[in-house]
Amino acid sequence: MIGRHRSLGPQSDLEPTRPPVRPEVDPARRRAFTGFSFAVLTAGVLASVLASVVLPFHYRADLLFLGPLLAMGFLLAEQLTIDVDVKRVGWTISFTEIPLILALLTVPFEVALAANLLAGLGAQVGRRAATHVAYNAGVMCLEIAVPFAVAHAVNQALVTVAPIWFGPVVGTLTSSLISCGLALAALHVLGGAMRVAAGARLAVRTLAVGLLNTSVGLVSYEVALSTPWGWLLVALVAAAVIGLYRAYSDLMREQRDLEALSDVSLSVARYGQRSAQSPGETVEAEPEAGEWEPVAERIREQLNATRVVLRLRLDPSGEVSTLVAGETLPDAAWQAAPSALRDDPLLQLPGSHVRSFRTLEAPEEVRRALRQRGAYEALVVPLRGATQLLGAVEVHDRVSRWRGFGRADVRLLHTLASHLATAMDNRRLLARLRHDAYHDPLTGLLNRTGFREMAAEELRNGRTAVVLRVDLDVLTTVSEALGYTWGDRMVVAAGQRMGEELGDAPLARLEANSFAVLLLDRSESQAHEVAQQLRETIARPYPLDRIVVEAAGVAGYASSAPADGECENDIDTLLQRADVAVRAARNGEDGVRGYAPAMGQVFLRRFQLVTQFRQALDTGQVEVHYQPKVALPERRVVGAEALVRWSHPEYGRLDPDEFVPLVEATGLVDALTSFVMECALIKIRQWLDGGLRMSVAVNLSVRNLADETFPDRVGEALLRHDIPPELLTFELTESSVMADPERSLPVLRRLHAMGVVLAVDDFGTGYSSLAYLRQLPVDEVKIDKSFVLGMGTDLGDMAVVRSIVELGHSLDLAVVAEGVEDDAARDQLVRMGCDVAQGYLISRPLSEERFEAWLQARTKRDVGARSETVLTLLH
Repeated sequence: MIGRHRSLGPQSDLEPTRPPVRPEVDPARRRAFTGFSFAVLTAGVLASVLASVVLPFHYRADLLFLGPLLAMGFLLAEQLTIDVDVKRVGWTISFTEIPLILALLTVPFEVALAANLLAGLGAQVGRRAATHVAYNAGVMCLEIAVPFAVAHAVNQALVTVAPIWFGPVVGTLTSSLISCGLALAALHVLGGAMRVAAGARLAVRTLAVGLLNTSVGLVSYEVALSTPWGWLLVALVAAAVIGLYRAYSDLMREQRDLEALSDVSLSVARYGQRSAQSPGETVEAEPEAGEWEPVAERIREQLNATRVVLRLRLDPSGEVSTLVAGETLPDAAWQAAPSALRDDPLLQLPGSHVRSFRTLEAPEEVRRALRQRGAYEALVVPLRGATQLLGAVEVHDRVSRWRGFGRADVRLLHTLASHLATAMDNRRLLARLRHDAYHDPLTGLLNRTGFREMAAEELRNGRTAVVLRVDLDVLTTVSEALGYTWGDRMVVAAGQRMGEELGDAPLARLEANSFAVLLLDRSESQAHEVAQQLRETIARPYPLDRIVVEAAGVAGYASSAPADGECENDIDTLLQRADVAVRAARNGEDGVRGYAPAMGQVFLRRFQLVTQFRQALDTGQVEVHYQPKVALPERRVVGAEALVRWSHPEYGRLDPDEFVPLVEATGLVDALTSFVMECALIKIRQWLDGGLRMSVAVNLSVRNLADETFPDRVGEALLRHDIPPELLTFELTESSVMADPERSLPVLRRLHAMGVVLAVDDFGTGYSSLAYLRQLPVDEVKIDKSFVLGMGTDLGDMAVVRSIVELGHSLDLAVVAEGVEDDAARDQLVRMGCDVAQGYLISRPLSEERFEAWLQARTKRDVGARSETVLTLLH
């Protein structure tokens, strides 16, 4: 048990507690230490024999009493130690000089040696720590033989000038120096030698503490002999000192426990910061099992255990990785290592409490598991995250106490496991949030943000890059004919095909049916070939269940080093040019185009759209369509969402994705929002005049939320049309709120205080949904349609929808599901308790006239509980 410089007996009073021998020590140094141990043992035996020959032995009857009492003193001094950790280096302060000087003053050498060996070796057996018995036995012999020889020699030389206790004092101090010197020598043999200056400081501190303990023992001896009832006074002082020691020891333990908790949490947090640092890493990126070694070693050191086994679910497949700190597991334990935690009788872990097992008390199957591990005692605790079992911690055989692990160890392990599980859960959540910030939720590919980050890094490093954009065509037709689920399946399949074709080249889904590829160190001719291959790849027919859907693709690319020699290192500019090239490719014959400066005419169209937008509002080109919302399960029409449409006289029907971003970017969104809100309020007023009480939802943008005067304009419009504020709903995305939360949150709070209903749109796709939902003054959440559309084919999407419904209701929020396209999805939402449904199953967005006709044809009028008119959807 080389866990300290030595075992029992008069040990150095200031000594390292970190084990010099660890499983990773070089085998050659192990062999060298074995030889050193036997040399120490031989020296100790020879010194003991010589001391026995030189020193006289006089038998006295009281030795039968003093010998066992002295052995108890050595044993008690070993147990009453103070462990101190300073800057991750541990020291043990002990009191073994006290029984040693008493032995030098009262008993012959042989009795002292027997008492020391009996106490020391007995303690090792009790600790099951006889690994280095040869070294420790040799040290014990030297620590008794040399002090007795020195004390005898000093008393003989100074018999007339020094008191009788002077020789024992000198001899006791030599014992401290011997144990310190042998420990430093052992460290040197094992390759962990201290510097000379550090060793000298250690010797001085050891000598100082040894002198203090020696003085205490000598004074106690003199008081007990020379003062009436002196032994009682010594006993009282000893009791007080022991009590003080216990209090100090408890404080030190609490401090070390807090340091251990901090170290474990910080270690796991550092792994979390490493995970998913790059946009290209997957959410499953986990630290290797070996990176957990400092955590396991810290737990082992804190609990003073022979071994700590961490079983962690680092693999997304659920496989368990095993990491051992301390003594190596026997081969039988590795062969029986479970692939799942439930396969081992020691790891049946209901709840989250610590379970304690001992060989003598455990059931047969548990005893067998302990024997396989080569352990006598084990503490086992599960690592439970918020939603799953993350692993388990096993702690085997405490080495520093006979009685094994105590209640304090159990409490500490429980707290450590709780902190570790929480840190692991937080790390996984952080990895998920980072992954979601850079990846598309449908395909798992990089999103626009992730692609921009990765490409910008490569451009900053001086790499030549070609940005290639590929669009999957006829997707809109498929979605309208078969539903968005089928269109999404085509997008996923197209992404998989291109990923297989590209290999390691970064691939991203920018939006809808548009993909981007980053080609590094490629010429434009090579980029053209890659673009042609990808276009042919995604144009192959798509088998969807029992039907085959035809598709087409177009591609455009832009290089950071164009032919005119002018380098372009701005990724946004390259993406913009690739977008222009794609639009040009749609009008070409081969479907692939590289960017040319002449293609800048596309920007002219966008400029025209921006400049003509306000006139379009005034001339009626822009109109509002309405998509109904139905309450579940009673199928009552409760309102509609207002959606803007632009019929351009030259360009025809424009997709909102084309002009709305331009309107927002140029500051015209206030006019658009005011126009849509005015139309919505007029429609609500018409319904109220006709006895219908239905709401209308209007979408807000980032600029609306940054406008401090917006709530005032809303209040004025509500008052002017005499509309109850609860009939107007504003839908907003988290990204719009978090773009400038200091400005947007006060605006939202004012709107909420007015009574206007606030809804979070596209909930579930943002990377901060759970983190910020409770901070927003909202009344309802709208589940993103991608999850609703995937419920029928993806159990994960169904679980997400159910979780959002439960989360919304737990926060007293109404839940609206977008993208309901079939009866099965509606029925599932009803069973989940979803409040409102919206989607093609009910109706597409309709113009005002067609919406009124839809209400007449598809609903029936009933009288509600408060005598109001209610529209119920016909079956």
